[in-house]
Amino acid sequence: MPRLTEQEQQEIIRFIEAYKPLPDKYRFLLFDDKREVELVSVAYECPLGRRKIAVKVVDIFGNDTMNIVEVTVGGKI
Repeated sequence: MPRLTEQEQQEIIRFIEAYKPLPDKYRFLLFDDKREVELVSVAYECPLGRRKIAVKVVDIFGNDTMNIVEVTVGGKI
């Protein structure tokens, strides 16, 4: 694996700390896997109004993370 410069390392850290996806140039370099992960869920129809959506992800090592987002279903945007 090619060595990353100090600037590249700092840029990767900024992306991770901001919870933003890594640009492809770093993702492919670091993880050496160009396959995309597709997540599929069962469709569920929600009543109109404010709702909270939670997404929990567990990796192959058992590490997990969860994020909760508040959204408005239906109505004006």
